Amino acid sequence: MKAKGFAMLAAIVTLAAAPTAVQAQSFAGLWDATVTAGGVDVPFRFEIGGAGRSVKGSFFNGDEKMTSSSGSFENGALVLVWDAYETKLEATLTDGQLDGQYSRGTRGAPYPFHAKRFVNAAGADTTTPQIAGLWTMNLSSKSSKGEDAWHLIVRQSGPEVSAAILRVDGDTGTLTGTYREGRFVLGHFDAARPLRVEITPQPDGTLSVVQNHDAPIPAVKADQAKAKGLPQPTDPTRFTSVKDPSEPFRWSAPDLNGKTVSSTDEKFRGKVVIVDIAGSWCPNCHDETPFLVDLYKKYHDRGLEIVALSYEEAAQLKNPTRLRAFVKHYGITYTVLVPGEPKDASDTLPQAVNLNSFPTTFFVGRDGRVRSAHAGFPGKASGRFHEEAKQEIAKTVEQLLAERAPSNTAVQ
Repeated sequence: MKAKGFAMLAAIVTLAAAPTAVQAQSFAGLWDATVTAGGVDVPFRFEIGGAGRSVKGSFFNGDEKMTSSSGSFENGALVLVWDAYETKLEATLTDGQLDGQYSRGTRGAPYPFHAKRFVNAAGADTTTPQIAGLWTMNLSSKSSKGEDAWHLIVRQSGPEVSAAILRVDGDTGTLTGTYREGRFVLGHFDAARPLRVEITPQPDGTLSVVQNHDAPIPAVKADQAKAKGLPQPTDPTRFTSVKDPSEPFRWSAPDLNGKTVSSTDEKFRGKVVIVDIAGSWCPNCHDETPFLVDLYKKYHDRGLEIVALSYEEAAQLKNPTRLRAFVKHYGITYTVLVPGEPKDASDTLPQAVNLNSFPTTFFVGRDGRVRSAHAGFPGKASGRFHEEAKQEIAKTVEQLLAERAPSNTAVQ
């Protein structure tokens, strides 16, 4: 009887666990998703793993993942939270599809969300046009930052394409998609910066690039654009500067505990200082921060300090929970200050000229003066531009560290 009782109990436990196991098996994996932003359905790839109260969701930026901080899936309801963006995905699983919304906290109205299970695309289409390479997008009128052109970086494998548009303040993240009905339809969403792009090859060898519902922008192979003397993308090292390079660079702002920290503090005297104009809301700042964290670890003992001036929206200034999560997520150990809202950047740093990109990095020598500045940051989606920017920044830091501090270091 005892053996029979144990067998019955085991059978009951197995039956009770079966729906959960089947549910988890059918739920985890890749999904084809969309968010609707500004009336545009933006397609992207999404991944779900785990089960019950241990569910995790991941957005993709090329090979990078932005994985949720916490999550749960119970009674058909999915809840995922990204602390570093202070966002939440809530969706219901019905008939194998997820529907709900992606809440953006203090950043604005939620995005409607929809997803269905990922299905492998058909094999490579031999009729697919080849568009891989570096292109120059020539704007019909200057951008809001005064640019005449942008980079378009495209990688391709058959009908599958990944791309990024690189502007002076950074890139769009990795856009991915396929070729269908005469055009490439690409999308990107990595917890932020939703964007849909359609690329249509033209008979003359150029491309027509449409972002969301905007007017088409022509793109020409980069070498051809240069040979024809067409306007070139803005050099980020020549975009932002200071009014008087001979003057010490001054800044002052409270840290996350409310203590005021200033350029005149002893901690920064005679040091090489990177002053990073950033914000936890800023996707390109998320691209840049892991590099700065590594840079700080490598050079801090040689005299490098990094100060992030993190400009946050008004609701966050009252209680910067997202910035605290951002600091924790990336393991930031350098100085983080909160000077005000993004619109306050120029007023709080009156020495800066053309300061309108997040991030922007100022490189301050041991004498307290700005030696150079770099607008924006190209993420991994930008390929060689990403590697070149990192090499250039590291080289600048090493050159400044090699200089001896003046005996009478300038008061900053």
